[in-house]
Amino acid sequence: MLLSDFAQVIQGKLYIMGGGWSLTGPVPSLSAIAVKIEVPWTQTNRKHEFRVELIDADGHPVVMVPPTGEGPVVLDGHFEVGRPPGMPPGTPLDVPLAMTIPPMPLAPGRYVWRLSIDGASHDDWEVAFTVRAQAPAAPG
Repeated sequence: MLLSDFAQVIQGKLYIMGGGWSLTGPVPSLSAIAVKIEVPWTQTNRKHEFRVELIDADGHPVVMVPPTGEGPVVLDGHFEVGRPPGMPPGTPLDVPLAMTIPPMPLAPGRYVWRLSIDGASHDDWEVAFTVRAQAPAAPG
């Protein structure tokens, strides 16, 4: 997983601009999460569910009030990758994902985007970032 200013998938490849940051704000801005999932041979040809959720420094889901109602900040979906003809047995297959994140008004502090696949997650399936506080106004 990688935080970036922009990411997209074209013909099975991730294209990333402004990637690799971990400090943002204080003004909310558009961002993206780029993910490369390596699907084991034994997990191909079946549907998998993914979920990317925003967690605060205390490990709690971040809740926003979007136009459709209050709820945790979650990106979810599914993927399935087939075995191409002639692929040597045992070869893992890539699934690239690019998710655009709209500007979100987050309080200063540390946050984590956590990925889970089919309900399972690992420590290395996370990417953290810090939102800076607004600079104090200059005495006037």
